[in-house]
Amino acid sequence: MDTYLASIHVLVTKLKKNMFSCERLQSFVSPSAYDTAWLAMIPHLVEHNTPMFNDCLQWLLHNQNDHGYWGESINGDRPAIDALPATIVSMVVLHKWGLGPKNIQKGLKFIHANIVEMLHDHRHNLPRWFCIVFPATIELAESSGLQLNLSDDMTSLIVDISHRRQQILRMEEIVDKWQQVPLLGYLEALKSSEYDVEEETIREYLSEDGSLFQSPSATAYAYLSTGNQKCLVYLMSLVAKCPNGAVPHKYPIDEQLVKLTMVDQVKRLGLSEYFLDEIDNILKKVHKSYMVQANLVQDNQRLRIEKLYKDALAFRLLRMHGYNVSPWKFCWFLYDNELLDHLEHNYRQCTSLLYGIYKATDIIFDGETQVHEARSFSTKMLHKISTIHDDSIVVFPNLSQVIYEELSTPWIARLDHLDHRMWIEQNKESPMWIGKASFYRISCVHNMELMQLALENYNFKQLVYQNELEELKRWSKKWGLSEMGFGREKTLYCYFAISASTCLPHDSLIRMLVAKSAIIITVADDFFDMRGSLEELHLLIEAINRWDGEGLSGPSKVIFDVLDDLVREITKTLVLGGKMDLTQDFRHLWREIFNSWLTETTWGRIGYIPSVDEYLQTSMISIATHILVLTSSCFLNPSLPESNVMPQRYESITQSLMATTRLLNDIQSYQKEQEEGIMNLVLLHFNRNPDAGIDDSISEVKKLLEVKRNELLKHVFTYDNDDAIGSHNQWKYLHLSCFKVFQMLFNSSNLYDNDVDLQSDIEKAIYISPKHDFPKYIKPQVTFEAAPKKQNKMISARYVQIPIRGRYGGMNIHPQNTSVKVFKSTMFGSCFI
Repeated sequence: MDTYLASIHVLVTKLKKNMFSCERLQSFVSPSAYDTAWLAMIPHLVEHNTPMFNDCLQWLLHNQNDHGYWGESINGDRPAIDALPATIVSMVVLHKWGLGPKNIQKGLKFIHANIVEMLHDHRHNLPRWFCIVFPATIELAESSGLQLNLSDDMTSLIVDISHRRQQILRMEEIVDKWQQVPLLGYLEALKSSEYDVEEETIREYLSEDGSLFQSPSATAYAYLSTGNQKCLVYLMSLVAKCPNGAVPHKYPIDEQLVKLTMVDQVKRLGLSEYFLDEIDNILKKVHKSYMVQANLVQDNQRLRIEKLYKDALAFRLLRMHGYNVSPWKFCWFLYDNELLDHLEHNYRQCTSLLYGIYKATDIIFDGETQVHEARSFSTKMLHKISTIHDDSIVVFPNLSQVIYEELSTPWIARLDHLDHRMWIEQNKESPMWIGKASFYRISCVHNMELMQLALENYNFKQLVYQNELEELKRWSKKWGLSEMGFGREKTLYCYFAISASTCLPHDSLIRMLVAKSAIIITVADDFFDMRGSLEELHLLIEAINRWDGEGLSGPSKVIFDVLDDLVREITKTLVLGGKMDLTQDFRHLWREIFNSWLTETTWGRIGYIPSVDEYLQTSMISIATHILVLTSSCFLNPSLPESNVMPQRYESITQSLMATTRLLNDIQSYQKEQEEGIMNLVLLHFNRNPDAGIDDSISEVKKLLEVKRNELLKHVFTYDNDDAIGSHNQWKYLHLSCFKVFQMLFNSSNLYDNDVDLQSDIEKAIYISPKHDFPKYIKPQVTFEAAPKKQNKMISARYVQIPIRGRYGGMNIHPQNTSVKVFKSTMFGSCFI
């Protein structure tokens, strides 16, 4: 375990230095073999038999795929369609300079072995950019003397694509605002076509930076054909920004967009806890500029698309971090009829954009009708895209699977830890949209160190979880909770839910406290519903109210004794930590819950039907989620004041949590509870509206749930001015984590009463390492020493050497003291403090 921590520290230190440096931003934009080859084509100003940009040429020599192609790959194991033009133009460049004969032979072998199959498979849906570029590369090879030796079958397919190219050229204007890349942006591919682009036209459309539609390849050809010095200055500036020699599909880049993408990647990989300051600094600057920018953009459709992508990403990240941002900052597209029409007819080429819009609508506050409209529109488009299986052209690798996960299970019903795993495994490529001659990506997944950190961090968490789970199982067995003989045995489920529900750096104290409380709640609730007689239940309630278990026996005594021990250990730990003695406060919370259970059981057994208000007043307590967040919040670091932890009246966010979790439970459990004679809001509504039908009752409860869920999200993601990234925000996220667990358990069925459906997720969360095409790292075997018998039963300790600083899961590591105590608690399990 200490090996992981040391490695994590090294990676975090390097990434803090390199990844967030302005000088390194270019490295997070995907390289383009196609554009790099066109720059390598340019001869030196003086020594004409050598390339001006030798680094570009060297990059081509050393970055050919093992299978013989240049360009993108699908899942790292098969070429994307862009590999055909990229490979041909790369071979032309090597042939031009008399280099890489072996590279050329490998490239030709790849072309001969794959071109027919690739073109035949995609002949009915080849994208516009491919039809424009690919025939031009064939013409370029022929004019350069590179013998491709194409067969008749190959030639026939190419002729067909050339016909489509001519149709495109005849139909479009040379500069069309509706095209993401207008024809003039393919200047290098217009040679030998019906277009004869004059130098005056090129100069007219050059940007101030000297580029032709920010395309390196088109600008390179513009320089080759005109010698325009502005083009040369642009190309030299580009190469200076790319020290490894590989240039991107587009330049210059939007630095703010790259930084937002970094934040997004870091969060999705589960690494935000290591980069809190960097994330905070980026979002503060984005928010400042985001609030002053106008929504109006130029008439150019391409610019509108790029702006919408950035606006949606910025809105989502800012809202997730509590910034007050108006939905109009990205929902402006709903009132741009031309853009809407473009997206509806070109949704296959705008997959990443539509996915970004969908994700921006994850957090909807009550009354935000425009956000609902944006979600409906993007959902409709993504459902269309999800039926397309040709991911080599339209959908970037693995995005179809990501979209499927998003549409089938909303983010609020997915646990963070498993989401991080999915992003590690699925996000091997991350384009923004299809670019001029391939995918245009801004991505951090090509940073090997970042992906290594994500893997090691996930594996390290699994080691911690495995040890804590074993400790929790021993605790359940010790108290006989796993062998009660009735009800549900949910030790594994309870621990899985709390450990996988959030990416906050909760320490073991919080995880184990919540898991143990949830186990006790499950056992006690089942005892009230299934086993205990009214006489037994009244005896247990009397014991709880006086907090004295004398006279109890059987399950009643087990329940009281384990509850009393848990409360004693919690409060003792708080006192030892220099905090107030909250024993009576904790007992009051538990008394309230037990009394609500007795009330509900009594209702069911005597056939009493309460009013809606009467039912909700009791059932919001009986769901018992408030005790999970209020007691565990005492252990946040830094902790909230005790007055906030144990308020005289539950705060609004806690009330919203209590209401939403109760409604989720009632929607999925009404059939079971009807059979058991237990009251439920769905049944209560149906009882008062028998002519409406049970489905109508479910629908009414779902409407109420949506309102309460939006209220909860607004509480979580709206920060007061004095809120900081600290205890108060962590307290809010405790509420969110608890709600996400209930949403996961009761999203489409009652998974908590199912002993099978969660097994796969549990394995992935705790035991099975993520799969990724990176070197496998050996997980160290970690053992914990048993506590000496003469020691206090509460804790034992040993020292391990961990030469790092920082914090992980409650572990504070100081540079001047590299010894860290690893405590083992009979109550909380193994934990770091």
